[in-house]
Amino acid sequence: MSDRVLVIGADAAGMSAASQALRTAKASGRSLEVIAVDRGHWTSYSACGIPYWIAGDVPSPGALVARSPDEHRANGIDVRLLTEAVAVDTDAGWVEVVDHAAGRTERLGYDELVIATGAAPVRPDVPGAGAAGIHGVQTLDDGAAVLESLARPPKRAVVVGAGYIGLEMAEAMVRRGLAVTVVDRGEEPMNTLDPDLGTQVHAAMEGMGIDVVTSAAVTAFETGPDGAVTAVVTDAGTFPADIVVLGTGVRPATGLARAAGLPLGPSGGLRTDDTQRVADGVWSAGDCVETWDRVRRDWVHVPLGTHANKQGRVLGTNLGGGSARFPGVVGTALTKVCNLELARTGLTEGDAVAAGLDHVAVTIESTTRSGYFPGTQPITVKMVAERPTGRLLGAQIVGRDGSAKRIDVCAMALWTELTVGELAMTDLAYAPPFSSVWDPVQIAARKAADRL
Repeated sequence: MSDRVLVIGADAAGMSAASQALRTAKASGRSLEVIAVDRGHWTSYSACGIPYWIAGDVPSPGALVARSPDEHRANGIDVRLLTEAVAVDTDAGWVEVVDHAAGRTERLGYDELVIATGAAPVRPDVPGAGAAGIHGVQTLDDGAAVLESLARPPKRAVVVGAGYIGLEMAEAMVRRGLAVTVVDRGEEPMNTLDPDLGTQVHAAMEGMGIDVVTSAAVTAFETGPDGAVTAVVTDAGTFPADIVVLGTGVRPATGLARAAGLPLGPSGGLRTDDTQRVADGVWSAGDCVETWDRVRRDWVHVPLGTHANKQGRVLGTNLGGGSARFPGVVGTALTKVCNLELARTGLTEGDAVAAGLDHVAVTIESTTRSGYFPGTQPITVKMVAERPTGRLLGAQIVGRDGSAKRIDVCAMALWTELTVGELAMTDLAYAPPFSSVWDPVQIAARKAADRL
């Protein structure tokens, strides 16, 4: 008889796990029945692409879908959309689901359970936070709701939060012709960078015509007679709004897991081992789990599609009878605002201070190509190293075209625990159209090594 695998969540982690489990089981001669339930309308899509869909770079939500429900069904997965899991009993081995299309509730038994419920946008706990016209941006359904609001059309947008999604959505709103204000609690936008680099982000946003209000906490949302948002109230003033986008981060969507008594970490994410197992018969991956940080040497919540897909593949391999391990993360991410590229990996200087690490931090200004070559652009690299070992702890990059992907060199140095002295002497490619003879990453590493 086939073992039944029940997957809650049909996006990156869940469907990667389901597909890989079937492939691995088939190769080993096992038989699995796989059911995947999701309360939304879509499977296997790129949530990271939603701001670009809203901006108009991507023509439709379908372009963000890597594999449709029918494609998954053709591969042997029983995908059930508009079907919400509302309760889990891990002792009895069942999940209660509501089929919203049919108006029916049932219990689905399982032999193995995969929890891939993702993350949910954080909404400020202030009056008016539930008003119409206030949008999180986490799913394709969220993106569709934003576009529906934009069809009115609004004239003024307020983006609350200046992280990755906040910056990307602010740019999308500007490109759609709205007057945009970004409100953030931090000293500078992009708090995943140190403030001295955040000033460049601030200037780039203002250069696009975005009003940037920092060190401001939201205290309420004002609404009109129809219940729709009309303004965002902060301790730095009140800002009129016809539409509000929340870029205040996400938290693990683990309400079901918590109610089932499964182990959660301090962030609220599920705690798994390196095979993605939570407990006997229960597995998890993606934005709803905590992940081992190889630099901090601690558990963190890092909601990124890159990790979700890798963890799903590891989970599916093990569930299908193979053997795989997820080795952790180093905290690498990048984005852009207008033509300014932003990237980071590992620890910022602020992170190192908060962790009590003896360290040095250096910042260099350089160019993306040889200084004499046409089209060269400015680039700033900040690097943090441990004292006295010289171990690289982290790097940040802010610059124009050709800057951000250099962070991958730093990520690999972190992964392999290179010192900054070793990184400075790595054999990186050079030609004038691509780099100076000393790549900016190596210049920063050399300066850090000198400081040590």
